[in-house]
Amino acid sequence: MARVLLASESERRREWLTSFLSEEVHHFQAKALSSEEAVAPRNLNVCEKVEFICMAKAMSASEELSLQESEGGEKFDIVIVSDTMVEDPDNHMVAMGKPKDELDATAMLLRLSGTRHRVWSSSAILRRPEEGGGSIELHSGWSADIWTNSAIVEFDDLTEQEIVDLVVSESWIGKAGGYDLAGASSRHCKLVEGDEVTVLGLSAESVDFLKLKISRQR
Repeated sequence: MARVLLASESERRREWLTSFLSEEVHHFQAKALSSEEAVAPRNLNVCEKVEFICMAKAMSASEELSLQESEGGEKFDIVIVSDTMVEDPDNHMVAMGKPKDELDATAMLLRLSGTRHRVWSSSAILRRPEEGGGSIELHSGWSADIWTNSAIVEFDDLTEQEIVDLVVSESWIGKAGGYDLAGASSRHCKLVEGDEVTVLGLSAESVDFLKLKISRQR
């Protein structure tokens, strides 16, 4: 049975993986990386930005895990990092970040109201030094495979009261674009293309690979 680490503080990713892995592994842990998140260059489109940050997270994870193991810390068979970005409805170069406050959340919901927008998730699964073979070389012999997928979400035309209710619900906290497809916003938006897991924070292709990788750990 595999020991799996999700190197992320995302509640949605943790919840989804907890359900997905419940019958497959005997140990699953989720914790944020201690390093600060990288900032992608402004000249990249949103797809490229999300991949850039995911690769930076993979490098940070390999550094932290190498140090942890050298000090006798816990070892994991599978390590997952991921990043998700909401693309501005009218500009593929602009990513809508996480709201800083209620005013910011309101502005984002107004921006998304009555539109379709694309959500990008890039996920990397790290390979231990003794395993090797990943497409990306990381720290101390670690490597990783990376996948990036997108999905399209459509929002209803939100009324003023609906926006107020969503903001008051605080479901926007920590959510790119200021909404949560699996939470309060689900009454006002729907997935029209792609996989729900991509909107919730994991590349759909990486999930397929994870399933295969876990089956080999048995």
